[in-house]
Amino acid sequence: MSAPTTDRPRQAPAPTPGVSVSRTRNPRLRRSLPTLVQLALLALIVLCPMFFIVMGAFTDNPDRSNVFDFGNFTFDNFALLGRASAQEAMWSSAIVGIGSSILALLIGATLAFLAARTNIPGRKMIYGIGIAPLFLPSLVGALAWALLAGPATGYLNLALTALGLPGFVDIYSFAGMIFVLGLYYAPYPFLMIHSALSLMNPDLEDAASLHGAGLTQMLRKITFPLVLPATIGSGILVFALTVENFAVAQVIGVPGGVDTLPTLIYRLMNAAPARSNDAAAIAVVLTVLLVIVVALQNRVTGSKEYTTVSGKGVRARQVPLRGWRWPAAALAWLYFVLAVALPMGALVVASIQTSPYLARLGELFDAGALSLWSLGQTVQDPDFHNVVLNSVIVGVSTAAIGTTFCFALAYTRYRTRSPGRSMLEYVAMLPLAVPAIVLGLGLLWTWLALPVPIYGTLAVLVVAFIAVFLPQGYRGVSSSIVQLDQDLEDSAVMLGASRAKAIRFVTVPLLRIGLSSTFLLLLMLSMRELTAALFLFTSDTRLLSIAIFDAYDNGSIRSAAELGLLYCVVIGVLAALSRRFGAKESK
Repeated sequence: MSAPTTDRPRQAPAPTPGVSVSRTRNPRLRRSLPTLVQLALLALIVLCPMFFIVMGAFTDNPDRSNVFDFGNFTFDNFALLGRASAQEAMWSSAIVGIGSSILALLIGATLAFLAARTNIPGRKMIYGIGIAPLFLPSLVGALAWALLAGPATGYLNLALTALGLPGFVDIYSFAGMIFVLGLYYAPYPFLMIHSALSLMNPDLEDAASLHGAGLTQMLRKITFPLVLPATIGSGILVFALTVENFAVAQVIGVPGGVDTLPTLIYRLMNAAPARSNDAAAIAVVLTVLLVIVVALQNRVTGSKEYTTVSGKGVRARQVPLRGWRWPAAALAWLYFVLAVALPMGALVVASIQTSPYLARLGELFDAGALSLWSLGQTVQDPDFHNVVLNSVIVGVSTAAIGTTFCFALAYTRYRTRSPGRSMLEYVAMLPLAVPAIVLGLGLLWTWLALPVPIYGTLAVLVVAFIAVFLPQGYRGVSSSIVQLDQDLEDSAVMLGASRAKAIRFVTVPLLRIGLSSTFLLLLMLSMRELTAALFLFTSDTRLLSIAIFDAYDNGSIRSAAELGLLYCVVIGVLAALSRRFGAKESK
């Protein structure tokens, strides 16, 4: 007979040293690892500079020869906020930011809808019109419109005078700043909203039509709500970018007596001695306010479902414009004329104009009034070749590394269960709330303090631009990834593909439009950037934007116009190459 058995529980085998610990801890560590690694990178490029800014705001030592000697704790730096100059700058920034954001959203959303969803004549050209102003940095655009609409000698006023009309156009005003900023920031909502509209599954719209909904009702209740994340995200993005824009405020606002926070900060930084602590105090207040705005945006959009791309083929449904086809096309081309054609014409005339003074428009047709000699000398200048090469290296590196990093952040945030992943979004959006000129100062202090010898090289500019433009890249990728059904990638994994292979062959191709738009956006932004580089460049790492600002600041308008014109050519070539490369990759 066999021995009686009991129901005693089995004892687990003795743990093998180094094995049982890994089995119990590795799963959680593996889930947390993506967030931990990305938070460490974000801390290095975002949180460290902001730490120095915060310490500068709450301490009294303006000397940064020893970066860790902040002095004594104080609130005195915030006393500047109670002065009339600071309050006027805050109200001016708010007015300009709101006005230019509304204008940019109206232009960008309209062009995106026309390019992605309508039967407008020349629809493929509308996409080019929507991104064309990216070829003109806001500094160059402001300079061009100062040449066009200056109250005394602007080309438009001279043309009106030649026609016997009073020259009434004055760009140096609130309206002028809103107009210029709205023109040159409209491509950002255009790219984000166009991506969302292109990814939208038409089944929902077809279902609404089958149930009797008219075209207007379908657009109002189905189409437009589905692009709400891209619309709200781009609106907040444009507001933050225009509030902190320095170039337009300096070129258009200051001559018109309009002082904004960026110009106030610039004056504080360039005072003798520099008042960096006061500038940091202003940045801290602005940071807190815009973090609240981002949190409210997440609260509005976070509880809704926006997935519109499933396993079926996606082909956007066209909306017939009927009698509005040609008027809509005319409005699109009017935007192109105002944002690109007229400014480029002004830059060309100013570049080949032999005399810096022009009393009447007819003088341009006098003998010897125009010459290409000076422009040719600039093209052959070795210094120009050096700044072009530096700008291209920094721009392409920023776009490639930044797009990859933003995709990793958005994927971890929306496609994994990694603990703490929601923190990634808040940290990635923090640079949106800090003026680039102040964040550039924080980056300067950071890389002087860290034992990493990249200060004085192009690498520090790449790191700085990734940090400054991280919110733009993250929003561009995340607005597309929230529309992509995760079941598509999970199906590939269930069929035997590894997660990395599923991401490469399923997720990334479906996000091609969003990723290519983000790459192009980061490329254009980094090529345009001026303020973040003001404290980080050296004589060997000068960029085109720095060269243009130096020429303008020194009063050499023709030299600034020449560099601005060549600047646009370089950006246009880069954009064409990137679009062509993207088209080949999609085949």
